[in-house]
Amino acid sequence: MFLLGPEASRLVSPLSPGSVQPAGVDLSVDVVEELAGPGFLGLYGRGIPQGRPLEAVGGAYRLGPGGYRVRFREVVRVPLWAVGFCLPRSSLLRMGASLHCAVWDPGYEGRGQALLVVYNPHGVTIEAGARVAQIVFARLEGLAASGYSGAYQGEGLGGRVGVGPRRAEEGR
Repeated sequence: MFLLGPEASRLVSPLSPGSVQPAGVDLSVDVVEELAGPGFLGLYGRGIPQGRPLEAVGGAYRLGPGGYRVRFREVVRVPLWAVGFCLPRSSLLRMGASLHCAVWDPGYEGRGQALLVVYNPHGVTIEAGARVAQIVFARLEGLAASGYSGAYQGEGLGGRVGVGPRRAEEGR
C-alpha cells in the first residue's frame, strides 16, 4: 500500500508550494554536478567519483547531453515501516531527460541524490529549485528489523558528507 501525498508529506521537509501530490511529494534541484572522474563498483567496495558543482547562470542550469549528479533540496526521513521510490516527473521526461534513482531504504535520512541523464541532443534548461522528481512511499507489512546504516546515511545534512571517493577496502 502506498501512502497518499498528505501522509507522505510528513516524511519530507521543507515542502515547496505545490510539491504535495496525490500519491507522493515532489523533490527539487539543489545542486547539479558533473562527474569528475571514473567510478568503481566491486565485490567489497566502491569508488564514487568526485563531483564538480555547476553554476546556475541566471538562476538556471543549461545542460547538454550526458549524465549529471543531482542533490535534492529536501530532507527525506524514511520510517522503519516504509520504503521510498523516487521517480522522474513527467515534464522532465517529455523534454528529453530522466532521473535514475535507487530504493530509499527504511531508516534512511538525508538529502538524496539521483542521476540526471539528458537525452535531448539540444540539451535542457532547469531552473535551480525546480521540481524534477517525485518520491512515493510504500508501507511495509511490518517494521524493518533495522534501519539503513550504509555509507549514504545522513548525506547532504552537513557534517557527514556521505559520498566521495572510497577505496575498495573501506567497503569491507
